[in-house]
Amino acid sequence: MEKGLIEKTGKNLKHWITVVKKTGLKKHTEILNYLKSNHALTHGFANFVSLKARASDAGSFNEKDLIENQYLGKDNLVSIYNVLDKVISSLGDDITITPKKDSISYIRKRQFALIKPATKTRIDLGLKIKDKPTEGKLENSGPFGTMCTHRVKLQSEKDITLDVINWIKEAYKKSI
Repeated sequence: MEKGLIEKTGKNLKHWITVVKKTGLKKHTEILNYLKSNHALTHGFANFVSLKARASDAGSFNEKDLIENQYLGKDNLVSIYNVLDKVISSLGDDITITPKKDSISYIRKRQFALIKPATKTRIDLGLKIKDKPTEGKLENSGPFGTMCTHRVKLQSEKDITLDVINWIKEAYKKSI
């Protein structure tokens, strides 16, 4: 996005952040509308600049802080996350781990797993396993929509059964 912003406008991100700061605008929508109407930025670039100017995008935080913030007040879920992360990361050295504000994506050529602390007592493990029927704990994707095809609700380390590990492996293998 940053490279495209320079190519499209001839100005770098630092310039646009300065422009936004000078306006005194604080709300995302106000900044979007200002950049689009006063500077003819496309919605995508205006959104990018607004997020960066307000330091509210996931890229404005380091990965460790993103993960720690997901589990604030949910200390009981950290051990579940740690087991899942270890299982998923051990599948191959071709995995990109991408922490976001509310979840962590595991990507090979495409995302195949997603870990999200859904509530204070539950982690939702999203998996992308096309053409796999739902069965028992392997539910439809629910709130994940098209990001995943399936969801597994986990409330303790004991919920990470051999079936769950095999589903993770299947999602990894099908993500090439």
